[in-house]
Amino acid sequence: MNFFRRHITGADLSNPDFSGYLTKRSKHILAWRRRYFVLKGNKLYYLENPAEEPHGVIDLKDCLTVKSAEEKINMKYCFEVATPQDTYFMYADSEKEKDEWIGHIGRAIVRSSAAFTNDDGYEE
Repeated sequence: MNFFRRHITGADLSNPDFSGYLTKRSKHILAWRRRYFVLKGNKLYYLENPAEEPHGVIDLKDCLTVKSAEEKINMKYCFEVATPQDTYFMYADSEKEKDEWIGHIGRAIVRSSAAFTNDDGYEE
C-alpha cells in the first residue's frame, strides 16, 4: 500500500481552463514523472492519465509565483509553482508549451488573488 498516494475524489474536471501533459518532480523521492494536468479555476490537478482520478491538487489561491526554473533545475522547459508550503517543479515538451502553462497559471493566480477580488481581509 502506498501511503503517499492520495486520490482526490469527486473533482469536476469538465471544461478545464487549460490541460495537457507535463513532467513533474515528485516531492518525496524527487523522481520525474509524466502527469496529465488540469487547470480549473484556482486549482491545478495532476493525474496519471485523463481517465483517472487526480493524484493531487495545487491550490493556486495562495500561490506565491509561477516562473521559469530552467537555470535552477538545469532542465529545458522547466518552471516552478511556489506556494507557502511547497515548490513544485515541472517541465513541458517545448518552450511554447512552457510559456502557455506559465501564462495560464499566472492568470489563474491573478484571478484568485485578494487584489483582483477586492478582498482585503477586513470586514466592513
